[in-house]
Amino acid sequence: MDRRRFIGLAAGLGASLTLPPAAAHAQGARLLARKIPSSGEAIPVLGMGSWITFNVGNNERERAIRVKVLEEFFSGGGGMIDSSPMYGSSETVIGYCLSQLPQNERLFAATKVWTRTKTLGLLQMKNSERLWGVKPMDLIHVHNLLDWQTHLETLNEWKADGRLRYTGITTSHGRRHEAFASVMAKETPDFVQFTYNIEDREAEKRLLPLAAERGMAVVINRPFQRGTLIAKLKGKPLPAWSEEIGCKTWPQFLLKFIISHPAVTCAIPATSNPAHMGENLEAGRGTMPDAALRQRMVDYVMAL
Repeated sequence: MDRRRFIGLAAGLGASLTLPPAAAHAQGARLLARKIPSSGEAIPVLGMGSWITFNVGNNERERAIRVKVLEEFFSGGGGMIDSSPMYGSSETVIGYCLSQLPQNERLFAATKVWTRTKTLGLLQMKNSERLWGVKPMDLIHVHNLLDWQTHLETLNEWKADGRLRYTGITTSHGRRHEAFASVMAKETPDFVQFTYNIEDREAEKRLLPLAAERGMAVVINRPFQRGTLIAKLKGKPLPAWSEEIGCKTWPQFLLKFIISHPAVTCAIPATSNPAHMGENLEAGRGTMPDAALRQRMVDYVMAL
């Protein structure tokens, strides 16, 4: 059985699957999964970002810690690992870490193209394949819409040739939402990636509804606002009712808010701490808040 079919079978029959934590661990730590609209393949709702956290170069000690992070990620049921050529040595370090671990069927390898011209884009994409040691890549996004017309054409060509499984576009800047929505309305990438969290909910106005309407999978970056949300909430009490949705920590609370939005396919928190990785993944199990409880979560955090 190849890893594509494995993911689909493991993810369940519906658009999502939930298991109680004990049962989840007993069955391979499966998380809630959501389907990619363009294919029906299901992937875990929690992945892993690598900006800053995996940019450790050749430092042997730090690389060994990142291997432990990935061990925790896969054992906890994670799937998507997201990176970019603009993240320093992150792609190199990810490739190294993957080479130190048994091949994992859950891996959903996602990177980006971030340069100008078709020639340089092709060189960059081929280099990402080499650094990761993965062919074909599951997903390549056009990063922050840089020369997006050129690169999206190339990505579509690679997909048609079987060299790439999914195409995408990203933005990490709210001021670009209008331009991003314009591209979403005209083009048909499989994935879109943008910022959304309990404090920055701008995407609820246009991008999330448009993705649902256009049948695009959604990857959420900056779930903790680059760590500032965690810092703001440090020392503040979680609401007593957070236990109703299985949240024991603020990171779990913040992640569960994001992944409970019906248009979100996957969120990609980043960490360099194996214990924090395990903690984050617990947000992908158990009960998901409904619309009313999601609003209650917002109101509670905004009042602190």
